[in-house]
Amino acid sequence: MRTSPTRRTFWAKTLPSLLAALAAGYGLRAACAPAQPAGPAAAGPAATTPSTVWSCSMHPQVRSDGPGDCPVCGMDLVEVSGNAAPSGERRIILDPAAVALAEITTTRVERRFPVAVLRMAGSLTYDETRRRTINAWVPGRLERLFVDFEGLSLRADDHVADLYSRELVTAQEVFLQARRTVADTADSVLGVLRDSSLGTLAEARKRLVRWGLSDGQIEELARTGTPAEHVTIHAPTGGVVTNLNKKQGDYVVEGERIATIDDLSHLWLRLDAYESELAWLHYGQAVEFEAAAVPGWAFEGTIAFIAPVLDEHTRTVRVRVNVPNLDGRLKPGMFVRAKVRARLAGDGLMMDADLAGKWICPMHPEVIEEEPIGCRLCGMDLVTTESVGFEAADAASARAPLVIPVSAALVTGRRAVVYVRLPGSERPTFEGREVVLGARAGDDYIVREGLEEGELVVTRGGFKLDSAMQIQARPSMMSVAPDDEVERVAVTARARAALGGAWEAYATLHAALAADDEPAARAALELGTGGGAAAGDAQAGGALTDSALTDSADLAPLAEAVRDALARADGAEGIDGLRAAFEEVTAAAEELFARAGAPEGRTLYRVHCPMAFDGRGASWLQAEEEVMNPYYGAAMLRCGSVTGEISAAGSPR
Repeated sequence: MRTSPTRRTFWAKTLPSLLAALAAGYGLRAACAPAQPAGPAAAGPAATTPSTVWSCSMHPQVRSDGPGDCPVCGMDLVEVSGNAAPSGERRIILDPAAVALAEITTTRVERRFPVAVLRMAGSLTYDETRRRTINAWVPGRLERLFVDFEGLSLRADDHVADLYSRELVTAQEVFLQARRTVADTADSVLGVLRDSSLGTLAEARKRLVRWGLSDGQIEELARTGTPAEHVTIHAPTGGVVTNLNKKQGDYVVEGERIATIDDLSHLWLRLDAYESELAWLHYGQAVEFEAAAVPGWAFEGTIAFIAPVLDEHTRTVRVRVNVPNLDGRLKPGMFVRAKVRARLAGDGLMMDADLAGKWICPMHPEVIEEEPIGCRLCGMDLVTTESVGFEAADAASARAPLVIPVSAALVTGRRAVVYVRLPGSERPTFEGREVVLGARAGDDYIVREGLEEGELVVTRGGFKLDSAMQIQARPSMMSVAPDDEVERVAVTARARAALGGAWEAYATLHAALAADDEPAARAALELGTGGGAAAGDAQAGGALTDSALTDSADLAPLAEAVRDALARADGAEGIDGLRAAFEEVTAAAEELFARAGAPEGRTLYRVHCPMAFDGRGASWLQAEEEVMNPYYGAAMLRCGSVTGEISAAGSPR
């Protein structure tokens, strides 16, 4: 048999590692044979000596009683230890010694509520609901400013500034004059005059109140009868001056801001949560955090708001946490690291035993009551904790999810493989199961399908069992079936005929490469790109430009992808370059035929060669079951195995 340089180089690199892997795998496999039956036949030495079989390094499903060539790829068979047929496609039987050697341990599947810990970073800021501003209620000049720097702490009703206002002096004089008029008309027999003076006094008093005078200041004005040239502005609430907008001597207009006061006894913590973490976060949830500026202290808060929009640049959502800060240890601007513990019920809802049957404020999550009374902070009606995403422990106890350790699952995408130790067997027997996993919660996975409570799953040594299954060419984590079939597209009779021409172009290129015929492959490319056929011809390359395909919204992009791949292959150098480009052509053609179906009256076979391109492997389509390898040609013409079929109905099987 002629051997190409590519093949010699490949085996020089990979044969030592393959033989080492086979030795390790078959060492474990030798322990997988079921125990020999007791009796006279088992007593002699021959009964304890395993039989010798021969197998292919690349196709371990090939087994022979003697040396020879692999019927799939033509490689020489190698000698391996024999093993009896397994008791099931997904089962493997080990000796107790092999279990100990592989360090296999198991854990029982149980129902419980897993706890996930989310870690997030954020920073502290002011509570905007507790921010107050000090404004000028009347135009004038700041004669004296008692608050002369930012950061000063104030108590409620502390004086802030003395303001001189000519308009205010005038208003006081109007008030005093109204008082005198009321006194003069008190004994008047004209009721209209008396009522008018009383109305004027009431309006004058209201104006003074609107311009910032307190009831005490108005009473003092009435007692002394002398207008005050200055009005004192007081702090509306206690807090810290965080912004000073004016200085002493400045003129202000009505409503202009003088200073800003923030109540630092309560702060906001702003966290950024990734979109994948949103399922674990709910309104009213407790948050633990630590600040580097306050080492050794742990603080707590409550989630009060989750932003309804996602930041498209960071792919995060802003989460706001209400934080009490009565001792003042925390400062706005501090960076913190937070942890959120989410305990899940079986249906994915948050579970908290302390909130069972409670009522919560939709605006202030720290307000939780036993009865549906109004919120003590804002007066809103309270709602049930279940309505904001929590599940009471007594209601969720019957729906505790199945949970397995993370190390038990061999994840292969949306599904996973778990090895289960079967009870009642004389020798340790393990079975591979395809399971559907739910969310990961810390060191556990929630199991949706595939396992039962009380079963024993392998939590250590699962990869070793799976490797033994792969060596024996039996179902493993590498052979999990896809969840969904390829989406079908509607195909007319004319489009089906055009697909026949497209297949002829592909099949001609495949046959030329399998025959090591570069000129024929070049001609096939010219035909496939339309250079050898008129547009609209329902044969060869013209089929890819047929209006039956190009006018179809579903088929047009698929046919165009095949044309583009053929055009790029036309620029490849040498037959090795053509073979590398043929892989791209195959990917586009397989997508076309998988969705549209094979040409009328044909069945297409998907064949895979694991050795192509230095062991990376590659696939192709052909219309015959007998393997014809386009990547190796005559050097390894039969290397490959059929992995699927495409019928006229589409979707590979």
